[in-house]
Amino acid sequence: MGLFRRKKKVDVAENRPVPRHIAVIMDGNGRWAKKRGLPRQAGHKVGAETFRTIATYCKDIGVQYFTVYAFSTENWKRPQEEVNALMNLFRAYLKEAAETMFQRGVAVRVLGDLTPLPEDIRAQIREVDEIADRLGPDAATASLCINYGGRDEIKNAVRAIAAQVKSGALAPEDITEETIGAHLYTAHMPDPDLIIRPSGEIRTSNFLLWQSAYAEYYFTDVLWPDFKTTDMDAAIDAFNKRNRRFGGV
Repeated sequence: MGLFRRKKKVDVAENRPVPRHIAVIMDGNGRWAKKRGLPRQAGHKVGAETFRTIATYCKDIGVQYFTVYAFSTENWKRPQEEVNALMNLFRAYLKEAAETMFQRGVAVRVLGDLTPLPEDIRAQIREVDEIADRLGPDAATASLCINYGGRDEIKNAVRAIAAQVKSGALAPEDITEETIGAHLYTAHMPDPDLIIRPSGEIRTSNFLLWQSAYAEYYFTDVLWPDFKTTDMDAAIDAFNKRNRRFGGV
């Protein structure tokens, strides 16, 4: 059996409000492995299984969009051995995850600047898109942000808009927040309602900078490979207790 083995569907009896879009900064894989005397790539493998488990759980409880930070634009600076291990993890499990989650009604998508990725991984991503397309536009979606950075995303959006202005297709005074949003990788989904950061770190790490303007943040000391459905429940319960005013009184 592969890493993304299929498990029994979660029996969710609880009827409670859930955010439409939850995002997670998957953090703590390396520390999880170090605590057990294992190489960092072992933590990444268990973290990948956690992604599969939590993404399908989110779908089962009614979350429409689940987005995770899998590999940032800054992660290329990590030791080459670790970068290679992450690329091999994508090679080994990306398509398998998409096929397994397809059976549970979850469409897997990949967001980010994919041009620097090896061609074989980009080819896999195209296959993943084809698998997701079979579920239709209304399917629950689990997105992996790979070679993603919030500032880089905004920079690329500005460049695309500037090109439209230069060509005469768009007047500067017609640029709105909606114009910018339409040029982001997340243009097909609503902004996140809840962003979760495991591992005890309290920072945004360049993740969904534009989209998180009114997101609620939830921080926990739990390392991502140890993150369970009960931890997701705790985050949602905390979210439901907050008063979201969006700048109003």
